[in-house]
Amino acid sequence: MPENKRWKIIIAGEGGQGVQSIGELLAEAAFRSGKQALYIPNFGVEQRGGVSVAYVQIADGAIGAPKFQKADLLAVLSKRAAERTKGYLRPGSIYLYDQSALQALAIDDRSIGIQGYETVAPEGFAQMVGAETESPLEPPAKDQVRALGIPAAQVAKGELTTRVFNIIVLGAIVRLIQDLSLPQVEAAIEQKFREKFRSNPELRALNLQALTKGLAMVPVPTA
Repeated sequence: MPENKRWKIIIAGEGGQGVQSIGELLAEAAFRSGKQALYIPNFGVEQRGGVSVAYVQIADGAIGAPKFQKADLLAVLSKRAAERTKGYLRPGSIYLYDQSALQALAIDDRSIGIQGYETVAPEGFAQMVGAETESPLEPPAKDQVRALGIPAAQVAKGELTTRVFNIIVLGAIVRLIQDLSLPQVEAAIEQKFREKFRSNPELRALNLQALTKGLAMVPVPTA
């Protein structure tokens, strides 16, 4: 955990990418792991096509203020989400991004975007894995921000299903923060999607595979 024994996490993406599910699952897994957790969704007026932002705090002790100005970990899943949340970066922040979605940008303060949607919107996913050929995002100030790109969308589309893209991202976040029990993360997934798993058992296996792939995309942090 950071020195203050609290993780301040932001996940941001397009409505339809399952951003809010990631936030909910992180908070549930934290509670199950004996931590304090706070999850705040940020929704806008659109149902699809807007930016969805989830704020999560995980701590060993009591969490004070529900809001924060800078994130220990910022995970961005689309270009617009990156633009609208980069003001939350600070020296030492971890910047997790999907390699297939983002291109170069300058990090400065911008107002936060809002919106959320629970299921993967096909039109939103198509934008992520489109045919653009520009260079992937490489944030400036590399000596201050730890940037890590993962091929989450490509792996979901090519090896699993687009429906579990967000669970790959969840796995990467779990590996980065190194503070949640993996069995409890799996239990949180089971609880949230139990009805879907009951009607489609194959989806359960796909979600657990996606979690494993996300974990494997991130090197184990060293002291």
